Amino acid sequence: MDKIRLVYNSLFSHFGPQHWWPVTESGKLHPEYTGGPKNERQQLEVCFGAILTQNTNWKNVEKAIINLNKNKLIDIKKIKNIRNKKLAKIIKSSGYHNQKAKKLKNFCNFLLKNYNGNLSLFFKNNIKKLRKELLSVNGIGPETADSIILYAAKKPVFVIDAYTKRILNRVGYKEEGYDELQKLFMQSLPNSERLFNECHALLVELGKSICKKEPLCGKCPVNNDCKYFKNT
Repeated sequence: MDKIRLVYNSLFSHFGPQHWWPVTESGKLHPEYTGGPKNERQQLEVCFGAILTQNTNWKNVEKAIINLNKNKLIDIKKIKNIRNKKLAKIIKSSGYHNQKAKKLKNFCNFLLKNYNGNLSLFFKNNIKKLRKELLSVNGIGPETADSIILYAAKKPVFVIDAYTKRILNRVGYKEEGYDELQKLFMQSLPNSERLFNECHALLVELGKSICKKEPLCGKCPVNNDCKYFKNT
């Protein structure tokens, strides 16, 4: 069996299902791990979360999402119309808040200009077109675009983040570029949105809790398949 699949199986056995991406249920303020978005509002929340999580951790993003919920701002037109300074203050916990306020506005302006603010219509596009158009929005790079496609649009593309790069390099893979690593996963695993979702979420959990900058190798469920562990 391919090593990528072995790693996935070991992580799933150790951590169990992750239920990503967390979303806010109707009438609540806090995102919950319920298995991803079930309506357009929750899809938009995931899009906002994917932008806000750039260069920070989920706890900081969660605080910003809660503030957006309190101000009823999971809304494309409201984000467009709110003043930049006010929006930046609301999402301050996510870090780089002035830049991220502009990025949220850029994304919403793109949807309004090209899809009349209809996120569901945008998500009807195929992966190639979705990715190309998302990457045309100032402030959205490959990781953010792929997170939106996988977790909000629920289409099969694998997300590569800093945790994934670190883990794969330690396990022993030589691929380092975003496209190289993405290709590695998408060739090694069945083309399944649910599988890509779960695998990426499990790698994030491993990176956060065990495979840190200073790794806790003795606790790692994949240390038998890890080159880094065997060489220490």
